[in-house]
Amino acid sequence: MPPPLEPDPNEDTEWNNILRDFGILPPKEKTKDEEMVLHLQKAAEVKPYERMNLEALKEAEDDFDEADRKAIEMYRQQRLQEWKCLQRRQKHGELREICGEQYVKEVTNAPEDVWVIIHLYRSSIPMCSLVNEHLSLLARKFPQVKFLKAIVNSCIQNYHDRCLPTILVYKAGEIKGRFIGDAECGGIYLKVEELEWKLAEVGAIETDLEENPKKDITNMMTLSAGNISAYEDTNTKSSDVMKPDIT
Repeated sequence: MPPPLEPDPNEDTEWNNILRDFGILPPKEKTKDEEMVLHLQKAAEVKPYERMNLEALKEAEDDFDEADRKAIEMYRQQRLQEWKCLQRRQKHGELREICGEQYVKEVTNAPEDVWVIIHLYRSSIPMCSLVNEHLSLLARKFPQVKFLKAIVNSCIQNYHDRCLPTILVYKAGEIKGRFIGDAECGGIYLKVEELEWKLAEVGAIETDLEENPKKDITNMMTLSAGNISAYEDTNTKSSDVMKPDIT
């Protein structure tokens, strides 16, 4: 008579489960698939500290083990950065008025990762009013950028009207771009998309415009100038032909 077969300790039977409960059989070895499932389930678990704000984290810090404390510190830093980013976004989103006394604090000493766009204006100049309207719209569209305006006399005394509007673009305390006077700012028919493109060219904003909105107008002006030049050349040649030979 052949000897009885040894039971497979990893076999899923009720008897094996009873033997495992009494410690007679070792725990069942997990297959790779089971280990993967357990790993995914553990990774998907929401840790208690992930539901807490920064204040609650600080109060409950002693209730976690060393591994959790390290994870909590990383999580705290992440939440802190998110909070700072949110605070920064809440500060912007509008065109704010400042005076000369605030210039260094608001512009020169602004956080290094924040672009600052300031418009020096005079309310009696129509072009300045137009630029302020456009900047107000762009401030709402790009809340991560600080948009400011200041009456020019509060910042610079005896500034010439021909230099207005003046738009200065700062990053980390340095001027990255400047638009001085009607022509550089875009002219009296300036559209908000054209101003957006100008600011995007110096890197202050990330525009969704695919090309310069003034490109077609520029091309038309170039074409018109070319036609006028050609017309003048034709007239000159015609006049030369029609001139009588007086020799």
